[in-house]
Amino acid sequence: MPRQRPARRLARIFTPAAGSVRLKATAIVALLLAGATSPAGAQTLRIAFKASMDGTDPHQTFTPNRNAQLHVWETLLTQDATLRPQPLLATSWRAIDPLTWEFTLRRDAVFHDGTPFTSADAAFSILRARAATGPRTYAAAVRNVAGVETPDAHTLIVRTTVPTPLQPDFLVAIAMVSARGAEGATDADFNGGRAAMGTGPYRWGRWTPSQDVTFERSANWRGAPEPWARVQIRFVPNDSARVAALLAGDVDVIDTVPTGLHQRIRETPSTQLLSGYSVFTHYFYLDAMSAQAPNITGADQPLPNNPLRDLRVRRAINHALNRQALADRVMEGGATATGQIAPPGFIGHVPGLAVPAYDPPRARALLAEAGYPQGFAMTVHCTQDRFAGDARVCQAIGQMLTAIGIRTTIEALPMPIYLRRSATLNAAGAPELSAHLAMFGSSSGIASEGLTALLRTPNAARAHGGWNRTRFSNAEFDAMLDRVDGEFDPVARERLTQEAIQWVADNVPLAPVFHVGASWGLKRGLGMTPRGDQYTMATDIRAAP
Repeated sequence: MPRQRPARRLARIFTPAAGSVRLKATAIVALLLAGATSPAGAQTLRIAFKASMDGTDPHQTFTPNRNAQLHVWETLLTQDATLRPQPLLATSWRAIDPLTWEFTLRRDAVFHDGTPFTSADAAFSILRARAATGPRTYAAAVRNVAGVETPDAHTLIVRTTVPTPLQPDFLVAIAMVSARGAEGATDADFNGGRAAMGTGPYRWGRWTPSQDVTFERSANWRGAPEPWARVQIRFVPNDSARVAALLAGDVDVIDTVPTGLHQRIRETPSTQLLSGYSVFTHYFYLDAMSAQAPNITGADQPLPNNPLRDLRVRRAINHALNRQALADRVMEGGATATGQIAPPGFIGHVPGLAVPAYDPPRARALLAEAGYPQGFAMTVHCTQDRFAGDARVCQAIGQMLTAIGIRTTIEALPMPIYLRRSATLNAAGAPELSAHLAMFGSSSGIASEGLTALLRTPNAARAHGGWNRTRFSNAEFDAMLDRVDGEFDPVARERLTQEAIQWVADNVPLAPVFHVGASWGLKRGLGMTPRGDQYTMATDIRAAP
């Protein structure tokens, strides 16, 4: 377990040292890319990801996994760059009645072993995703599915338990797998085994944990052949090493470029920078439910009550955060301060919802009103390798909290450890982490689905609260989302969604901090459309005209 560290001085966070953005190419790249061969030819595309995959089963969710898997496994509906649904394996769909959706499937899709994709495979995939277990599944996307029917090979009927106007949109999350190949499949079967076949333009090659994943161009893809015969995605978590690899010509594309290195990429004749909005939001998760919080103490002793249960304390934390400074200075302009779920231009954004005011005196007064005039001590956990700057942000927030009387210790965790610990409950049923910071974005791009994952009362049977790490539960809020779920009129549904987002802003069950910007570095001569989900897809990368 990483050593706990007190939050460092803000001056050191807000003013990056000159050496913090220097490229240590000779030593770091040599280590991280050791053993890498030069490109097999012009048709090999080499991409470097900051985050590593941790599994291959396409019905287990984690953004780096899904980014890689979508090269191989397609969905009924896909998403454009702003995450709006578009046809893919389904050419059209319609609501027959409030509980029934009909999908017409394309006739020219085949799996990589040559067998045709049919409605039986689609039905199997939906039911497999619904039955998936574990802390990270796509079950929420099919939570209302009562059953599926296959009247013919190219027609799929989806019946729901309640009216579900967004059911087609939700299906962008569900990868279509081969019923024959994936029956009873394990993660190993998807990693080059019998289940490693989809209908996409690339065949699965091999995933080597913490190192890379490779794909080969599919010979029986229904469309025009991809320009890349082979795609290699390397996992390079060190920001400077990833940029140095691009500048040295060892890779062609990199994701998650830290803002401090943008200019270096712009100034290098052989490289270019691409930026855009992202659906991902950085959240401060607060355990407002447990009677006692394991990571909060008074005078070196556990407090008899959990301070985070008091709305005044949560509002104090909200006012302690200088979101603009975090976005502009700590993230060096690579984020946008916010107090809500969805960024501008995405489904569910509330125009006019103000960013919570940075007001330390008000924060200290709220703590005193809540009975904590001397504050308390709290350990804040966070990720250290999910996006460029996450650990720095954590340290800065720790110092901001300390300034209002919440004496903060920071524990930054590698992403796999954070995922495990944030999903763990102690013997008393309280979350192991009482206050923690991490980035989240709904794969559907729909704000109400983000709320369902993050804050709806956990209910495995209904696939609610799949990412509800604080075990938050409120009947009034759940009822608001029930109304969103059942509304077919898009204008009324948007209004109901905005009311739920306003409720979150008022009650602070978690605190949105900023929307994470997206940036890529590319070899000059390549072009790519930036995506709101931050995915780096070989299918979007082409030689520039």
